[in-house]
Amino acid sequence: FELEAPEIASGNVVIKSIAREPGSRTKIAVESKVEGVDPIGSAVGQRGARVQAVINELAGEKIDIVEYSENLETYIANSLSPSKVLEVKELPKNKVLVIVPEDQLSLAIGKDGQNVRLAAKLTGWKIDVRSLENKENVEDVEGLEDAENVENKESLENKESIIVTGK
Repeated sequence: FELEAPEIASGNVVIKSIAREPGSRTKIAVESKVEGVDPIGSAVGQRGARVQAVINELAGEKIDIVEYSENLETYIANSLSPSKVLEVKELPKNKVLVIVPEDQLSLAIGKDGQNVRLAAKLTGWKIDVRSLENKENVEDVEGLEDAENVENKESLENKESIIVTGK
């Protein structure tokens, strides 16, 4: 990206975090250090020219560029884009509960859990995604053990919730 985006090369826009599944998809969190500079627009470029050059270098790998925020709730919500997040609740042990509308649940989780898995890697937080209708079942989040991948496969099949870790 430094070769394609002069704002990144000069330090006006900083890449704060990268989560990648090679050959498939990458999520990048960017932050502007200069007032008035759009960090996402700087990375994407006019009509997507900058990001398209990087995509071509990576043999067509999809790239999601999200805005970094010091505010945890905002950062988690941004990392789950393109889905819309209604609420983010911080839980003990580096976990967060994310509430999304029912029609956004499969988008937030992504194909085979990829979107939420990359968001967890990007942010470094374990993310539990639930639909608005299933948000009452928060108690069972507390007892979950650490794992590298999807921890609740039955829920994924039911599209009720999914929990992943970012390690």
